[in-house]
Amino acid sequence: MNFSFISGEAARASGELLVIPLFDGETGDKPPAPLAGANSALEGRLLTAATQEGFKGKSDQTFVVHSLGRLEAERVVLLGLGSRARYTPEVLRLAAGRAAKTAQRLKARTLVFAVPETQDTPAALRAVVEGLELGAYRFERYKSSAKEDKNAPKLTTVRLALPGGVEKTKEHDQAVALGQRVAESTNWARDLVNEPPNVVNPEHLARAAQEMGREAGLKVTVGNRKEIERLKMGMFLAVAQGSVNEPKLIHVEYTPKNARHAKNPPVALVGKAITFDSGGLSLKPTDSMVDMKTDMAGSAAVLGAMRVIATLKPPFPVHAFIGACENMPSGTAYRPGDILTSRLGKTVEVTNTDAEGRLVLGDILTWATEHKPAAIIDLATLTGACVVALGNYIVGAFGDHDPTVYDVLESAHTAGEEMWRMPISELQKDALRSEVADMKNSGERWGGSINAALFLKEFVGDTPWVHLDIAGPSTSPKERGYLGKGGTGVGVRTLVEYVRRRTNQLEGSEAAEAPAPKPARGGRAKG
Repeated sequence: MNFSFISGEAARASGELLVIPLFDGETGDKPPAPLAGANSALEGRLLTAATQEGFKGKSDQTFVVHSLGRLEAERVVLLGLGSRARYTPEVLRLAAGRAAKTAQRLKARTLVFAVPETQDTPAALRAVVEGLELGAYRFERYKSSAKEDKNAPKLTTVRLALPGGVEKTKEHDQAVALGQRVAESTNWARDLVNEPPNVVNPEHLARAAQEMGREAGLKVTVGNRKEIERLKMGMFLAVAQGSVNEPKLIHVEYTPKNARHAKNPPVALVGKAITFDSGGLSLKPTDSMVDMKTDMAGSAAVLGAMRVIATLKPPFPVHAFIGACENMPSGTAYRPGDILTSRLGKTVEVTNTDAEGRLVLGDILTWATEHKPAAIIDLATLTGACVVALGNYIVGAFGDHDPTVYDVLESAHTAGEEMWRMPISELQKDALRSEVADMKNSGERWGGSINAALFLKEFVGDTPWVHLDIAGPSTSPKERGYLGKGGTGVGVRTLVEYVRRRTNQLEGSEAAEAPAPKPARGGRAKG
C-alpha cells in the first residue's frame, strides 16, 4: 500500500472510502470533527442512519453508508473502538483491520483514514498502518478463483488525516514507515506458515532465509546433516532421521558496522522449525495432524523479525538460530525408549517422539548460548497444554530472569501482542526425571507446558532467557480484526519492539556514561 498524509478536513478528502473510527458515545451531541463534517455534508442523515442501525461506537461495530455524491468519498465507514478509557493502539489496529476487509469486500482501491485523537499520535499511526496491511492479507495462492481474480481491484492507496490541531512531523513519517515494514514482514512470515508442507520443507525454509538475508544485507549460513553431526547435536539428528528431507541448520547474523558496537554482546533469537510434525512413531491422530505444517511458525516469526531488525540497525549484534527438520515415522525414525546425547552432553530418554520440538530446541539453544548472548528469546509452537491454559490468542511466557522477562512482556504490550507470564517452578522438575538417563523428554500430562519449559531451561545455563510458547496464537481459527483464518505471524512485532527497547536502553546508558565535554583552553565549561 501507498500511504500519504492529507491536510484539511478528512470529510473533504477524495477517496472511495472515508473511514472514521469512533469511541463509544461519540455519536452523540458533540461528534468529533471528521464525523461532524461528514454528517453535515449528508444533511444529518449519517448520524440518523447510524443511530437507527444501532451503531454507538462499541467495540467491533462497523457501519457503512453510501454518500450519494454528497462527499468526495463514495462511502463512509464508521468503526467502533469501544470505551476510550480502555483504549490501546491494539484496539485501533484491530479496527483498521476491519476497515481493510471492508475495503476488500467493496473492491475499493483508495481510502481516507481519519486518525482518532489519542495521547500518542505516532503510536496510533503505526497501529493504523499495521492494521490495514495485516487486514488486507490473504493467502489464496492455490485457489483457482483467486488466479482468475488477480486483476480485481485491491486497496493500494491510503490517505491519513491527522487529528485536528496536530501538525505532521518527522516522527509521524517514521511511525508510518516502521508500521509498514513490520506489517509487511509479518505477512511474509504468514506466507511461510500458510504454505503447504510439500512446499515448505527444511530446504525451502533455508532458501527463504538466504533470500531474505540477501535482500536485507544479513549474513546467512546454512549447514546440512554433516554440519549438525560435527556440532554433535544428537537430539536434533534423532528427530530428523525419520524423514527423507534433509535437516538444515540456519544461522542469520546482523552485525553493526560500528566496530565498537559490534563488540556489544548479541541478542539471540531462536525459532522452532519443524516443517511438518506427524508425531513420529508416537503418531498424532489425523485431526491433530492436519495443521502441523504450522509447527515452524516460531522460525517464521524470527526470520520475519530479522527482516525488520536489519533496517533498525541496533547498536548490538542480533543472531537468529534455527534447526529445521521434519518429524516423520519410518524405519529409520527415532523410537520411544531411545537415549540421545545432546550437544551439551546431557543424555535424554525418549518417552514420546511427539515431544520433538524441545529436543531440537535444546541443541539449538546450547549452540546459541555458546555465542555468549546478553539474552536469548525462543519462540515455539511447543505444547497443546499452553493452548488449554491460555487459548488461541495469548502467548505463554516462561523465564526466571525477571528483567529480561519484563522487557519481553513490555515489548509485547507495546506491540499489541498479548502474553501472559507462566511459572517455571522447580516443583515440576520431578516429572522429567529418568531412571536410565539424565532426563526424559516428556513428563506427565499435568503442567505440560511448564515441563517443556523446564526441559529447555536445562540448555541455556545462566544466560538470561525467555521462552515464548506460541502454540495457540501462531494460527487463528477465525477472522478477527486484522487476523484471517490461518497463520498470524505472531512474535514478529514483539521481537522488533524488544530490539527497539534494548536499543533505547543501551543508547541511554551510553549517554549517561559519556564524559562531560572538556572546557576550551582559557575558557569555562558551559552549563
